[in-house]
Amino acid sequence: MPEAGVPALRPIRRALSGALFASIAIGAGAAPAAGEAGAPPAAERPAVALGRRLFFDRALSEPAGTSCASCHDPARAFSGNNGAAIGVARGSRPGHFARRNTPSVLYLKYVPRFHYYQEEDAPLPSAFGGFFWDGRADSIAALVRQPLLNPDEMNNRDARQIAGKLRAGGYAADFQSALGASLDDPDAALAALGRALEAYLTSPAMAPFASKYDAYVRGRAVLAPDEALGLKLFRDPDKGNCASCHHLTVSSPTPERSMFTDYGYDAVAAPRNRKLPATRRADAFDLGLCERTDKQVPSRDEKWCASFRTPSLRNVAVRPAFMHNGTFNDLRDVVAFYGTRATDPFRWYKSRVKFDDVPAKWRGQVNVNAIPYNRRAGDTPALDDREIDAIVAFLRTLTDAAYLAAAPVPARH
Repeated sequence: MPEAGVPALRPIRRALSGALFASIAIGAGAAPAAGEAGAPPAAERPAVALGRRLFFDRALSEPAGTSCASCHDPARAFSGNNGAAIGVARGSRPGHFARRNTPSVLYLKYVPRFHYYQEEDAPLPSAFGGFFWDGRADSIAALVRQPLLNPDEMNNRDARQIAGKLRAGGYAADFQSALGASLDDPDAALAALGRALEAYLTSPAMAPFASKYDAYVRGRAVLAPDEALGLKLFRDPDKGNCASCHHLTVSSPTPERSMFTDYGYDAVAAPRNRKLPATRRADAFDLGLCERTDKQVPSRDEKWCASFRTPSLRNVAVRPAFMHNGTFNDLRDVVAFYGTRATDPFRWYKSRVKFDDVPAKWRGQVNVNAIPYNRRAGDTPALDDREIDAIVAFLRTLTDAAYLAAAPVPARH
């Protein structure tokens, strides 16, 4: 998507087939019973079974009580907030909250490692991939340390404390048999924990492709009129233009070709979420991609400030909060924001400052060129209320069958 104010640095989006990628991740319960979302199949590999147990183990936080599943709730398509109501998840201790909105951990096997790609006609490369909103992890081994050791999430002191919990939980024999790993070395134990979680999170059960949309592209379902209109608007480059970043392929019966993301980055300037504790400080901003500290494939250039990775829209209707900062809790508001951010900005920026969650220094990098952002205040928006409703109806078709009951029925306008 183009970025205003930096013509020479405008990223060029490209279609990335999910089938090309087999990378990994997690973010931050009692395990579900057979037949429930997240329940184990009749038989699964030992490493997958071990990873599943770890994912639901509440003893792995400090204090005990918070598992990976507390924030990545199977009932909500593995997204969630651990009981918080401010747009980000509650940590293991009172008054502690994650910094960003919790993404779903379904379909992680298709996320590519962070990399740059340059189209033949592009002036400069564009950023793609990586886990978290800023792409800062490329593997389970790297990612798993962050929620487990983050004082605002699972709050473990170090690898030694985690290894001790694994031994106390009776995992030693399982780690040895499933992974050939010992829990005696703390760093090796933490790495093995990552491999077990990788096995679970990249298992077939975590990429079900069981939505109405998947049935539609396989020729087994027909979209309702409002859903079909929503799909048309979603793809129309002069209307929603959603598919320019949230890629899909309706011509293929292979659902893996429709991951509803290109894994790229964009600066869309979500409104500031003033419920977050950090926003009590006027100078506290989340800069996204340019905060990523990897030295091998660096992204600290200021041109990436305010850019966040485009999330997949699969199961989006089930999520309790939206955008990297959790500022919205209604899916229709998200679609309306995209459609009217340019034409009615102060409907969204209550501070009366456009792009109020981006420091003034980098507001010129916010995307104002691509449709539907390329209008002026007072112009007719690209989408009217009926069209916004239709896109929401289409987005609901991306809900896998196991999570349909958790998707609220939206109010129509």
